[in-house]
Amino acid sequence: MIDFRSDTVTIPCAKMRAAMANATVGDDVYGDDPSVNALEAWSAKRHGFEAALFCSSGTQANLLALMSHCERGDEYLCGQQAHNYQFEGGGAAVLGSIQPQPIANEPDGTLCLKKLSQAIKPDDFHFARTKLISIENTISGKVLPLAYLAQVRALADNKALALHLDGARVYNAAVALDVDITDIAQYFDSMTVCLSKGLGAPIGSLLFGSKAFISKARRWRKMLGGGMRQVGILAAAAEIALKENVERLHEDHCNAKYLAEQLNTINGIKVDLSFVETNMVFASFDTSLNVDEIAKKLLSKSILISAGNPLRLVTHLNISKANIDMFINELKQLIK
Repeated sequence: MIDFRSDTVTIPCAKMRAAMANATVGDDVYGDDPSVNALEAWSAKRHGFEAALFCSSGTQANLLALMSHCERGDEYLCGQQAHNYQFEGGGAAVLGSIQPQPIANEPDGTLCLKKLSQAIKPDDFHFARTKLISIENTISGKVLPLAYLAQVRALADNKALALHLDGARVYNAAVALDVDITDIAQYFDSMTVCLSKGLGAPIGSLLFGSKAFISKARRWRKMLGGGMRQVGILAAAAEIALKENVERLHEDHCNAKYLAEQLNTINGIKVDLSFVETNMVFASFDTSLNVDEIAKKLLSKSILISAGNPLRLVTHLNISKANIDMFINELKQLIK
């Protein structure tokens, strides 16, 4: 099966599976799992934070961050397209009683600093208390420049707000910018990193922050049912993902660019190449083309896409250039 739906579909490699089978484990709720303890200690230092917490998913890690930064009745500012606003079940509002204040994303994925500043509520009991700015990098595959991150940091400092990064694909951003991960992480009070997307681990995300922040997040994690036992089997795969699968993200980016170029050779399909910065491609189909029917017919050829217009296609470690050629050939035949 050639699966373009998301980089969440990556399959752990043989080395990961062997590491999982042979991991030294203990009860993590008691703090006794040496593999996850080592992962949290090493990864916190690697990313420039005091502490780290291994979480079951990026959704959980983001929710823990929001609930640790904000109290009931507080508010966080985020992008209209932000994953923790649109696609995480409204957890901040439902479980944290935290009000999201979305700001329209600019075409390049940034949030207008003026609009952010104007959205901050005055110190008045009529309003929710604005406590946090949350941004996402990458967002829809687009990379936020370091200069912009510095500007958001300055705004947060000026307004006495905390700053969180949903860094589900932050390593894609670092590879695209050709910088070390700490060049991005340095601007944030907290940050998440998803391990089960392009990095190829089967499960898990990391949440980073100060020791006090992570202690609070750990308590929330337990309350939300996220305390895990012999989780070292997952930490073993996560360590390989972080230490061995970062540089190869460049291959995914190159494949995405190639995919976009090939799609532009097909009548009725258009991709704006300027927006293909990492591993995501958004293809617009002419209204005469039935994307749902195309998706069904591709499935019969063992090619998976999530039908939509624009159509989002994601490259990852289980998508090769040969897979892309096969997809393009089948698509051309269907449209012909």
